[in-house]
Amino acid sequence: MPKYQFSCDVTPQYMPEQSSPEDSVYGFAYTVTVTNTGEATAQLISRHWTIVDANGLSEEVKGLGVVGHQPLLKPGESFQYTSGSRLRTPTGTMHGSYFCVAEDGERFDAVIPMFVLEATGDGHGSQPAGRVLH
Repeated sequence: MPKYQFSCDVTPQYMPEQSSPEDSVYGFAYTVTVTNTGEATAQLISRHWTIVDANGLSEEVKGLGVVGHQPLLKPGESFQYTSGSRLRTPTGTMHGSYFCVAEDGERFDAVIPMFVLEATGDGHGSQPAGRVLH
């Protein structure tokens, strides 16, 4: 097992109540679970997302922490949060990384695998609302 490693699992969901297809606005929520799968305690410091809609329009989002937190995770610990994004098309993708620092000062990036945002179903589980690309 690597000494410095976070794994990231993402579950996206279409939010029809936050969407207006006639105005080309599609709202999505995504729940991220970050788990320290390494051997050293480390802190998530910042995030970097790349969001791409079906037209190829790309947006980068960078900032400190996630939803106002910079969680410090011991080996085996997880932190879960939900955030959101809007697209101008009914489908798109997101991927990114977290910049992390271990207690001993070692710096590393945790990759957030690409996942698909799809405006399908009612957004409440009657149909799959997104899929993770591996």
